[in-house]
Amino acid sequence: MASIHKELIIDAHPEVVWSVLSDYGAVHERLAPGYVTDTHLNSDTRTVTFADGTIVLERLVDLDHQAMRVAYTVIGGSLHPSHHHASMQALPEADGRTRFVWHTDVLPDALAAPIAESMEHGSAVIRRALEAARPGS
Repeated sequence: MASIHKELIIDAHPEVVWSVLSDYGAVHERLAPGYVTDTHLNSDTRTVTFADGTIVLERLVDLDHQAMRVAYTVIGGSLHPSHHHASMQALPEADGRTRFVWHTDVLPDALAAPIAESMEHGSAVIRRALEAARPGS
């Protein structure tokens, strides 16, 4: 199984970052605008449309407000992994900053390279969005 791991230091308070991460149905508006162009939430499953035309159905696995961690799995759409599990977490750092951790496990291994590339691009967009977020936004 392939594992892809990204960590970024975000110049924003963890509570602000968590406010954005925990808004599960607003990825296209708050977390990754432009990288994600649309998100539709139906119960615990969101349909996510990426700028490159990829569409995935992601089921919420866990939304842990205490740990400031969201976990999800791809269950359909353009990608067809036999296994996919991802999580994003906001961890407190010094000076009111946040360590943003994004981890994805995926099978088959052949999906690792395109997912890693997508996560690399997405991380830059996410950094900008999180650093621009304001408390209560």
